[in-house]
Amino acid sequence: MTARRAGLAWLLTAGLSVAGAQNLSAYGALATQLDGAVQARAQSAEAALNRLDAAGAALDQLAPTLRNQQIVSGLRDALDRSRGALARTPAELQAQVLLARGLMRKALYDQSLAALGGQPADEDAQLRVLAREFGLTGAAAQALSADVKAGQLERAAWRLQRSAVQKVSAALQATQAQQTTAAYVNLARATGWFTVVQDSSSAGSLKLSQFGDALRQLTGGDTAALTTSLTTLRQGAQAFSRALATPPAPSGTAGAAPTPTPGPATDAAGSASGQTGAETGSAQTGGAQTGAQEAAGAAPVTPSPATPATGSADAAYAALGRALGASSHGDPQTTRAALQEAATQLGRATTPLRDTAEYAALQRALDAAQTRAAPRPSDVQALIGGLANAEQAARGEGSSALNRAALGTAGWFSGWLRALVFLLLGLGALAPLYLLNLAFGGRNMYWRAITAGLVLLLLPLFLEGIFGFLGALGDTLGGGALAALSNVTLSQGAYALPIWALVALAALGLLTYGFRGLCVQFGLMGDQGSAAQATVHHTAIDWDEDV
Repeated sequence: MTARRAGLAWLLTAGLSVAGAQNLSAYGALATQLDGAVQARAQSAEAALNRLDAAGAALDQLAPTLRNQQIVSGLRDALDRSRGALARTPAELQAQVLLARGLMRKALYDQSLAALGGQPADEDAQLRVLAREFGLTGAAAQALSADVKAGQLERAAWRLQRSAVQKVSAALQATQAQQTTAAYVNLARATGWFTVVQDSSSAGSLKLSQFGDALRQLTGGDTAALTTSLTTLRQGAQAFSRALATPPAPSGTAGAAPTPTPGPATDAAGSASGQTGAETGSAQTGGAQTGAQEAAGAAPVTPSPATPATGSADAAYAALGRALGASSHGDPQTTRAALQEAATQLGRATTPLRDTAEYAALQRALDAAQTRAAPRPSDVQALIGGLANAEQAARGEGSSALNRAALGTAGWFSGWLRALVFLLLGLGALAPLYLLNLAFGGRNMYWRAITAGLVLLLLPLFLEGIFGFLGALGDTLGGGALAALSNVTLSQGAYALPIWALVALAALGLLTYGFRGLCVQFGLMGDQGSAAQATVHHTAIDWDEDV
């Protein structure tokens, strides 16, 4: 405990004398452009290059505010390697970006915590960036802020380290000893996150050079050595996590920074760029896949008294569940509010989730759904399927084509378009019933049975058209009771399925009875003598009276 606290104290104060505020706007722009380059690469190498050029401009603005010039040099090298990766595979670019993001977080971690010891004017802004970059949301983000404001910087550093180590462990667990895209990206992700906390006294025997060796073994196809390296890395990450299981005890007076402890300068940039081996070539792939989902804000491997943060994907699922519940009983206002919360939570997602094309499609769908009139349960179900697809893609798995189709369909066939189309179909269902009655009249009980059966078969369409339209009208006019009329439709929820089944059963019974009666009258079924007599009788009386 003493050694760990001494290491944390040094880490927080080693740069205190030279610590200054980073350009947080430039930092955010650099992160956005790097992440955007990975997304754009799937469609166009030129678009990805434009993103990288914009990232270079953002780095030029950020560099003067970074105190560790080795990290600045490492970031410039990572950008150069990212441009070179455009000529190879999307996975190579993603790996380079992951390594660059690790260097960025290292600079943010070291310099921001050192600056926060002096209670800067932009303290809240720095805390927001730290929480977002390390995947801390909800209670975990609040705990980080409370520790910093109370002057407990060692506890703040512990929270950030623990979050980073969770992501290292998750990425290593998802890495298989195979020369695949998923393994390459996951190992690069683990390397980037370990870069952030490589100087921690709790790291034990785990070194950045071990990650670099594993990357070289993977790109070189030495799976036997890679298997051994992965075992060592996983054991080291587990030991690291155990060392961070217990938070440091409160120290000092609230608002006081830890006492500086001399230590060597951090060489994160040199270690990452010199040891990762990321530029040795891309892994052989069978298709473009991304790695496993990061454990952003997840509970630690070993339980601790601290409240675990909720992952952005889990929080988005929870918000979508509330939206589904509200839409299922015709409450469009609450539905849209829950959808807005889901979009907010999804916006906090980090790599690899945000690096997938499915994530971008889901973001667009969520943005559109927040302003859509008369949201229905099927719309929210499509969004949930889209989130499931994004998670599968982030784990390097194939996504569901049915979920993709549902998300795309809900994007255009919903709201007023859906209400108007079904209104026209519902009203149009009256036309064949009218013509049937006009042609054959209503004096024959068999034709009456057939007409009744057709009415029941078309009833769901009629209810959807009339009450779906009234529900959309109520949503637009702000009438709660009118908006709830969509509950009368048989497509609103599971409660309507048995009603639909009973209506269909009655319709089939009436149609069967009616058509069988006609067959008997026409002599196609029943007693042949009666049928012949009925045939003679048909020539003597009016069709409408007999049939």
